[in-house]
Amino acid sequence: MKFGVLVFPGSNCDHDAYHVIGAIAKQPVTFLWHESHELENCDAIIVPGGFAYGDYLRTGAIAKFAPVMQEVKRFAESGGLVLGICNGFQILCESGLLPGALLRNAGLKYICKQVLLRVESTETPFTNECTKGDVLKIPIGHMEGNYFCDAEMLATLKRQERIVFRYCDEQGKITPEANPNGSLDNIAGICNEGRNVLGMMPHPDRSSEALLGSSDGFTIFRSMVASLVAK
Repeated sequence: MKFGVLVFPGSNCDHDAYHVIGAIAKQPVTFLWHESHELENCDAIIVPGGFAYGDYLRTGAIAKFAPVMQEVKRFAESGGLVLGICNGFQILCESGLLPGALLRNAGLKYICKQVLLRVESTETPFTNECTKGDVLKIPIGHMEGNYFCDAEMLATLKRQERIVFRYCDEQGKITPEANPNGSLDNIAGICNEGRNVLGMMPHPDRSSEALLGSSDGFTIFRSMVASLVAK
């Protein structure tokens, strides 16, 4: 199997994702430049965090027009695995691969800290190594992480069990106090209807080694590898 990590002008977590896949998961991985018109036979794509194109206009608003994103959309529509982390989540929403939008944090301040997430669904290629209700310690680092969608879409996400992660406390309770950015219904990550595209604001790439304070994030990458092996 082979992973591809997208690189936009302004990406700053591309090497983090590359390191996790290559050095920790021990899987082949390559960088894919934003002007690329092909995905080099990759089996999974990671859209990393950062500030693609400087986050001008809106986060992800320019990146969605990049040639490589047109290929990613075709790849996702054919069932390929796509993981968007932080800015990557914003790009996936702007590109229409995931519903909703990421707004400015409540309080209008950049937030960088460890948070706790509750696994809401294990029926995805990104969480099959988890147990429903698991509490994961994974850091965030964002200014626009406040997830929002309309009431109809929220009802759809709930009905289809597409809310994959929600911010919680140490006991796994979903509380307003555990919500770091004002995100609707404490949403930290969602998937598409086909369950092959996941967007999440917390950084599993920054929490895949105990040296970093938590290795909980590696569960997401381990799940992706297991899913690809099982194909």
